Amino acid sequence: MPPTPSLFIAIASVALAALFTASPGGAELNLIFGTYTADKPTTTVRKFKPFLTYLAGAMSERLGEQVTVSMAISRNYNDGIDALVQGQVDFARFGPASYVTAKQAEDGISIIAIESSKGEKTFKGIIAVHQNSTISSLADLRNGSFAFGSELSTIGRFLAQSELLDVGISAEDLRYFEYLGRHDRVGTAVGAGDFDAGALKSSTFAKLVEKNVPIRELVSFDNVTKPWLARAGLDPAIVETMRRVMLETTDKEVLKSVSKSGFLEGNDKDYITIRKAMIRSLEFGG
Repeated sequence: MPPTPSLFIAIASVALAALFTASPGGAELNLIFGTYTADKPTTTVRKFKPFLTYLAGAMSERLGEQVTVSMAISRNYNDGIDALVQGQVDFARFGPASYVTAKQAEDGISIIAIESSKGEKTFKGIIAVHQNSTISSLADLRNGSFAFGSELSTIGRFLAQSELLDVGISAEDLRYFEYLGRHDRVGTAVGAGDFDAGALKSSTFAKLVEKNVPIRELVSFDNVTKPWLARAGLDPAIVETMRRVMLETTDKEVLKSVSKSGFLEGNDKDYITIRKAMIRSLEFGG
């Protein structure tokens, strides 16, 4: 029987806690950072370890007590959202649609900061096709096949479906489609010829191309950058300290695997377009 979401998170936290211990201090503050596997779990650990180590150290200095950050990786989007909503993790980094979903379930969740993309609050999602595909426009996907990411993915579902709806394509106009969960699985499946097209984030697309996965960009579209979130009830002083550290961090080595351009102030209004896309996806059907 598979572990429950809470048990899985507890196991992940204990296993990874030693990786993220801050420098010694007086009292001790233990925080749990949560995320989910949009990419491989090992990739997720490598991605966040340097920044979480830095964050713990910087918070220790500002608060005058030892801060330890452990990491909880949930197996899917739903489990990750539940962990934040239920307060099983103290702070988290989600995609925009996951934030909207979590906020609807628990209004006390707050934005600490949002990632910067070259000083902007948007980055690109991509609909990719096989390198040798004859498809030249989204309209050509009528009667074709499509690989989406998670059913809660901003790029992998909601924004991609909005793009298809813009050219008059809904679920019934596709020969078949599937939700594959992770962005890398989408790109790999399109490269293998299992689907005519698929939606994935630009960074994963670039990595797959570097690995000679035979895919090319068909169209791109804007997505709001990812928010870092605090659970409801987390001490405001802790949230503000974390915010100040994130906004003031400029060390490129520390930031490179998380948000190369650092962080920006963010608020709920930044995600209005995502809410609209999520509502519109109901028109897609399926």
